[in-house]
Amino acid sequence: TGKGFAIGSAALTALALIASYIDQVKLISPDYNFDLSIMNPPVLIGTFIGGMLPFVFAAFTMESVGTAAQSVVKEVRRQFKEIPGLMEGTAEPDYASCVDLCTKSAQKEMVPPAILAVVAPLVVGLILGVKGVTGMLAGSTVTGFAMAVMMSNAGRAWDNAKKHIEAGNLGGKVSENHKAAVVGDTVGDPFKETSGPAINILIKLLSIVSIVLAAVVVNFGLIK
Repeated sequence: TGKGFAIGSAALTALALIASYIDQVKLISPDYNFDLSIMNPPVLIGTFIGGMLPFVFAAFTMESVGTAAQSVVKEVRRQFKEIPGLMEGTAEPDYASCVDLCTKSAQKEMVPPAILAVVAPLVVGLILGVKGVTGMLAGSTVTGFAMAVMMSNAGRAWDNAKKHIEAGNLGGKVSENHKAAVVGDTVGDPFKETSGPAINILIKLLSIVSIVLAAVVVNFGLIK
């Protein structure tokens, strides 16, 4: 329920920020001709670009989770090999190193998605102008909202399917169904905990960056 409210609020915020972007452009250039028809090529192209951004962003974040998880797996294997008695339970593992790995991975792996969210409005604006940016914001809001809902719900469904089987249904923990559910939950966890919620930030950040760079797009955009 909380994530549903977060996704809905992000969509409404993005819509409000699109209106704010248009108002900001009008303040900078009162005589600007707003032709935001879907048949206007810059708007149409920007809409398609914006529609693709949540998919690229989600791919970045999913890959980041996999990279971070793999680094922790390697560290755990190293500790089992190098710390005597760890396998037998007579020694304490080094928790701090795993936490440090997760923190560093989180900071490092979020750089590409952050760059995407900041650079996309600038590049689209310089090439397609204000109309292209407006289309991009509309496209990213529509597909981003739908994708965030899908990823959150699908991830929760995978997680609940595993718990349902572990409760003794469909063969229980020793069954092939449980093995399949574990694989599904491996994808479901980053779906509902990382990529889905992060898309909310993407669609809001695109709008905010567009407002900040509105003057640059109005003055230097190739298409007026």
